[in-house]
Amino acid sequence: MWGLGALLLLGLGWGGSHLRAAARERQAEADFPPEGQFVEVNGHPVHYVQRGQGPDAVLIHGMSGNLRDMTFSLLDRLAETYRVTAFDRPGMGYTPPLHDGGETLAEQAALLSAAARALGLDRPVVMGQSYGGSVALAWAVEFPETLSALVLTASPSHPWDGGMSRLYRVNSHPVLGPLTIPFEAAWVSNGFVRRATASVFAPQEMPEGYAEHIGAALTIRRVALRANALHRAGLLDQIAAMEPLYDRMDMPIEMVHGTADDTVGLSIHSEPMADRLPHAHLTVLDGIGHMPHHVSEGAVVDAITRAFERSRA
Repeated sequence: MWGLGALLLLGLGWGGSHLRAAARERQAEADFPPEGQFVEVNGHPVHYVQRGQGPDAVLIHGMSGNLRDMTFSLLDRLAETYRVTAFDRPGMGYTPPLHDGGETLAEQAALLSAAARALGLDRPVVMGQSYGGSVALAWAVEFPETLSALVLTASPSHPWDGGMSRLYRVNSHPVLGPLTIPFEAAWVSNGFVRRATASVFAPQEMPEGYAEHIGAALTIRRVALRANALHRAGLLDQIAAMEPLYDRMDMPIEMVHGTADDTVGLSIHSEPMADRLPHAHLTVLDGIGHMPHHVSEGAVVDAITRAFERSRA
């Protein structure tokens, strides 16, 4: 009887958490509605923001985020010179997942490159930050004729030793993930989310107004928590499979990476890429952490400008 009662209480808590999570998701979507428009790729909607005129540039956000990371400041600065398009990756922001298994880097690259073509973008320079840089790498490996240059900002590019955090292990698990994610979506505090967001900028401070702009509440929706974890769970194996193919990339490559980045190590990722490919140029930022597109925005703008100039030389 005690066991049955405990199961009943757990079931009631799980169901109640789903109801609370749904209410929080409605509030998050009301507070942070889509900033842009939607383009369809084989019937699948892709959310994007596009501003400016000129040569085309594409911006791809990292993990646990959405395109608002790019619209905080960088997109408008680039839009003074370029036509800039930022996409929500599938499962994040307002682009729905392609399926329930967690999209691979190649699947995300295929979707976003097709969305770029549907919007009439002319061989854009593609910039990705962190995980978004890995998606940009897959774009360059799989569809090299559709972009003119590649810009990687604090991006994973080579295999590494080490596992995942407990949160990602649980949320990506086929059984534990669906069981625990509703509780997380329902009960994680706004203060915890803000502290987690700020920690990504270490050792720099989070820019003033960023937390209010980014819409982190969108990331703790149930579908986003699951998609984010599945993307992270597949990243190492997909990087390991893609790394032998880098020699097929012959477009200009610019990289920006900070020496204080303890999320994506400079010596593991960008430095080996620069050593391997003669057309890969690396800008090293002393003392800068994982978010150079905010805390050293000018260096990223300069890298994108060099990529354009090199692609047209």
